Parts: sequence; C-alpha cells; structure tokens
Amino acid sequence: MLYLGEDIGGRILRLGEKEYENMPIISRFLGIVIAMYWDDHAPPHFHAKYAEYEVTINIHSGVVKGEFPKRALRHVLEWYEMHKDELIEDWELCQNDKAPNPIEPLE
Repeated sequence: MLYLGEDIGGRILRLGEKEYENMPIISRFLGIVIAMYWDDHAPPHFHAKYAEYEVTINIHSGVVKGEFPKRALRHVLEWYEMHKDELIEDWELCQNDKAPNPIEPLE
C-alpha cells in the first residue's frame, strides 16, 4: 500500500504542489488517485485527486464537493458506482486506524 507523503526510493510521493501524509491510496486510474484519510470526519467520503484538482465524494449520496475536470469526474463517478460497498468497508477500516483494501481501478 502506498501513502501520499510516503518516502519511496528517496523521494516524497506528491500530487501537484501539495504533500499529503498518511493518506492511504485505495485506487489509481487514468491519472486519478483515490484516497481516504485516517479517522476522517463524517459523512463517509473519499478524496479524488487529478493534477491540481481535488474533490470529495460522499459515499452514501454521491454528492461531490470541489472542482474537477468533467471527463475525469465522469470516470470517478463511474468507478464509485461500481465500488460503493468496498468504499464503505474501506471507510470503516480507516475509521478504526486499519489499512483499507485496494480497490480495482476503472478499466
């Protein structure tokens, strides 16, 4: 499992100019990184990052907050629809300071 902010071979894993620490990455596809924070605030949600853009998506309702390119957001929402149950499981794991399970990328 990789974490944003993790030292990988002498360099820090970064997205754009921001550095994120202890944020488990649960999936990657088409340049998009899907992650959750440990013990994050309610409601259950995940973070999607693409270049300098970031959104949070409520796992129960699908409500999106933030800015994202339309095409990339369509891919994230398609992936989200396919993996809601796994996302809930990963949310519960992160709330209990346990490593989330990787989720298959969008193909």
